[in-house]
Amino acid sequence: MKRGITVLLSLSAVVTVAYFTASKWAIRHETVMFKDPSRDDRPVAVHIAVRHDKEMQANAGMITLPVAILNHGNTVKNTEYSFLANAFAARGYLVLSPQHDLPTDPPMVTKVGELYVGRLPQIQRGVANIHFAVDEMKKFQPNANYSKLTMVGHSMGGDISMYFAKEYPDEIKKVVTLDNLRVPFLTDGKFKILSFRSKDTQFKPDPGVVPDAEQCEKAGITVVNTGFQHNDMRDTGPDEAKNTIQSMLDKFLSDTDSDLGPVDTKNAPPKIPKPGPVSVVEPAQKPQTDPLTAAN
Repeated sequence: MKRGITVLLSLSAVVTVAYFTASKWAIRHETVMFKDPSRDDRPVAVHIAVRHDKEMQANAGMITLPVAILNHGNTVKNTEYSFLANAFAARGYLVLSPQHDLPTDPPMVTKVGELYVGRLPQIQRGVANIHFAVDEMKKFQPNANYSKLTMVGHSMGGDISMYFAKEYPDEIKKVVTLDNLRVPFLTDGKFKILSFRSKDTQFKPDPGVVPDAEQCEKAGITVVNTGFQHNDMRDTGPDEAKNTIQSMLDKFLSDTDSDLGPVDTKNAPPKIPKPGPVSVVEPAQKPQTDPLTAAN
């Protein structure tokens, strides 16, 4: 299988924090720290969210957990998307959120005219972190399906998710992005895509990132144009935004979790009901080049 990085198997893990979140089910949150010797012992913290009862069943060999990889935005911590992690964990997913950037990493600089405005090295680093984290998690929770990942990400994390899916389509079950701006959507119909788009004057997708309505319909892509701001789509955002995204995400997962085969590109993408004031539109508004100040 095509791989972007070769890693060694002898790696250390340190539990840094663990707690339970009370919701409809008890969801366990834990952060583990791995070190990758193939990259000068680069630390990769991975935040884990999993439903306690599902984890117990997996540990007993009764079930195999589906896996979602949750990718954070630029300069945002991997623990700042608990509303998304809980949404997936509540449905029985093992949710892994790698920390992609470190304080010691060089700052990300926008370079107009270059591929993904110069963000490719950071995106590839994220892909390497994902593969590394998955390899290590296989040792801690072998009863999970790491061969078919649900890739999720906000902003830069959405670009990492889409790029990973482009490079490793055989490892993908579905993709969910929240306002990714740089890496174009995949339109080959191999898996379904859900994308939430902001209404933000500063953060706008580059030309060609979001497909038109005809491409979306053929490829099983659902684009949701919201009235929210780009930075509303994380834990610091308003409850209205988080609750709306959770509700629509849950409907999308209900429609797609039973689909184990390739997407039928002759059928339209899953229909998601209108959640109050937020409109569901395919495609999003015509992409525009965002300003240099757009950091994510």
